[in-house]
Amino acid sequence: MTYCVGLCLNQGMVFMSDTRTNAGVDNISTFKKMSTWEIPGDRSITIMSAGNLATTQAVVSILEERSKEVADRDPDILSAKSMFQVATLVGRTLKEVIASNAQSGQRADSAFNATLLVGGQVGDGEMRLFLIYPEGNFIEASTDTPFFQIGETKYGRPIILRAYESDMTFEEAIKLLLVSFDSTIKANLSVSPPLDVHVYEKDSLRTGRTFRIQADDPYFLEISNGWGVALREAFTRLPEFDFEPHL
Repeated sequence: MTYCVGLCLNQGMVFMSDTRTNAGVDNISTFKKMSTWEIPGDRSITIMSAGNLATTQAVVSILEERSKEVADRDPDILSAKSMFQVATLVGRTLKEVIASNAQSGQRADSAFNATLLVGGQVGDGEMRLFLIYPEGNFIEASTDTPFFQIGETKYGRPIILRAYESDMTFEEAIKLLLVSFDSTIKANLSVSPPLDVHVYEKDSLRTGRTFRIQADDPYFLEISNGWGVALREAFTRLPEFDFEPHL
């Protein structure tokens, strides 16, 4: 399992993903689940993945190889004219990889399915964020749904829903996502640091600040401990339950 979030803000986008993969409790590894592509001044594209690792690695490798080819045929993600075309290409590639794995070779116990988040900006188009399903189809984030999650989403979602504001600073957004990730990590052993982060600034058309937050990062530890304390303090301030009105 994994946990990835793409968050749209007025000033840009924040992407965060964990790095844990597991095929059982005795087979746990660390793999990067975030990939970025750019042509400075023309586009910046970020893809995050959840699901079967072989599938997601194959999709990223194919996209990378096709972006290096001098092709006369179909466009690749570095020549597509819009983020919609990028999402269509990524969805088609994901569908092809899943179909290829499912129909040939040795059958595995686990499914070959995967889900992707694709976000960024191309040319003079708007920033866009897409959630791509294993079937290759996708939906797009909007003002009503300004963020997407994939993987182990249920533990961290309520925190984002309660605290998100579109005019948040990048620093506030990272703090919010770290609380969301910390809650998920506490509840599910299949999600774990290091956490990869990419901060894309609107209209910059280049890869923004990218960095990795380790489990022993002082700020992450402060957020984790502080959130636990804040929850306990908030709980104690809530009114006590009274049996009398309910009997």
